[in-house]
Amino acid sequence: MSYFRPHLDAMKGYQPGEQPQDGQYIKLNTNENPYSPSSLVIETLVNGINHHRLSLYPSPLCDELREKVSDVYGYPPDWILIGNGSDELLNIVFRAFLGKGDRVFYPYPTYTLYRTLAIFQEADYHEVPFNADHSLPESFITETARLKVVCNPNSPTGTFLSTDTIEFLLKNSSCPVAIDEAYVDFAYENALPLLQRYRHLMVLRTFSKSFSLAGMRIGILFAHPEVVQGLTKLKDSYNVSWFSQKAAVAALQDVHHMRENAERIKQTRKKFSEAMEGLGYEVLPSQANFVMVKKPGVNLESVYQYLKQQKILIRFFLEWPDSLRISIGTESDMHTLVQVLKKNQKDIMNHV
Repeated sequence: MSYFRPHLDAMKGYQPGEQPQDGQYIKLNTNENPYSPSSLVIETLVNGINHHRLSLYPSPLCDELREKVSDVYGYPPDWILIGNGSDELLNIVFRAFLGKGDRVFYPYPTYTLYRTLAIFQEADYHEVPFNADHSLPESFITETARLKVVCNPNSPTGTFLSTDTIEFLLKNSSCPVAIDEAYVDFAYENALPLLQRYRHLMVLRTFSKSFSLAGMRIGILFAHPEVVQGLTKLKDSYNVSWFSQKAAVAALQDVHHMRENAERIKQTRKKFSEAMEGLGYEVLPSQANFVMVKKPGVNLESVYQYLKQQKILIRFFLEWPDSLRISIGTESDMHTLVQVLKKNQKDIMNHV
């Protein structure tokens, strides 16, 4: 006998990437930044440990952080909602706009958490396949829904939709549209400039990727004030810790550091993509801090398993067995991976 709702018993739940704690792996499976955050973040946290009264609750609306986000990105604080990572903000969005039987659309393949969140709400979720060139299908743009979600740059493919495409979607959609820009600092443009003109647009960001703060769990949602006000009703009272708030403020005080690291990752991404093409893989054009490589029709699980034996973690998805998602690490990390594959490619592929 189960006490859970039937649809929760039936679902598998979202499966995050492996997080080994022994420090023995080259870790290229969960799109973390290989470079350290700004030294201002470290100084702030050390000072906080020494002086802050941990018995006090943090600011419930992250007031100081919202002011700093406003300074950096140009939208007033009441256009900004801070979350415990962008995953919490996605959870809030799905809960706010979807009930049982409501239609949510997102292009596919994409971040599989969207499916999990839709099932939580007993929503009618529609996974609309991308076109062969990874553009948005017309049916996704024109269908009526209660919510549409686009991950841009997309995970796991790394492919990117132009701002013109996002604006076309907004013009042809009457429902709320959430653009998940977790990886946008590695791309060449973003949807924030559209926010003034479209009241049904929400743009989500995270400090986990480009700011090297995955362990702090900080996300940002930008939307019109009435949308932020409604979403705030669903968040936990003190959802972001004092340390996370202070770390994010410090990181925004040194945006130059983040942008330098993002440029390093983009340069490494280009070299690594060329190297993998040289090994016979199809490499999807990426605007994220990872690439998806493919051998169409070939199950690549043995490649994933072999690299894991060599203490290199990448991401293999059962839903897309002919593909591997590989985070961009340091130049040394990526060189090691390529050399391991180059040296042992014949043996690996014999087991495919």
